[in-house]
Amino acid sequence: MSAAEKWTPDHLRSPADRTIHLEQRRAQLLPIVDDLRRLAREMEAEVKEIDAIQGDIPGQARMRAWNVTRPLFKAADDVERAITDLVAFNARYQRSYEELPEKRAEKRRRKDLAKSRQPQAIESSPAGEAGSSEKAQFGDVFDGLRKGA
Repeated sequence: MSAAEKWTPDHLRSPADRTIHLEQRRAQLLPIVDDLRRLAREMEAEVKEIDAIQGDIPGQARMRAWNVTRPLFKAADDVERAITDLVAFNARYQRSYEELPEKRAEKRRRKDLAKSRQPQAIESSPAGEAGSSEKAQFGDVFDGLRKGA
C-alpha cells in the first residue's frame, strides 16, 4: 500500500495486510513514545531545578513538578498502549472471524459423527418401575445425601 492511500476495513481483512498495518503503526508510534518519554524526563528535571515559589510548604515544589510532568508520561504510556491495543485487535479479529468458523465447522462435524454412532431409538422403561425411573433420571446424585442423613 502506498503512502498516499489510507487504510480501510477492507484492507484489514487479510492476515498479511493486518501484519503490515501493525508494523507500519509501530514504526510511526514508537518514535513518538520515545520522544514523549525523553521530553517528559527532561521537563521533569527542568522543573525540579526551579526553586520553591514564595509561600510553598516543604515538598510542594517537588509535588508541583510531578503534577506538571505527569501528563507527558501518561501521553507516552497511552501511545504505547495504542500499539498493544492494535496487537489485541489483530488477535481478536483472527479468533473471531478466521478461526471461529473453522472451530464451529469442526465441532459440527464431531457432533454429526457422534450422532451417527449412537443408536437412534431411545428405549423407555416400563411404567411399573417408578423407583428405577427416578434412579435413571437422576442417577446417583441423591445417594450420598441419603447415606449421610
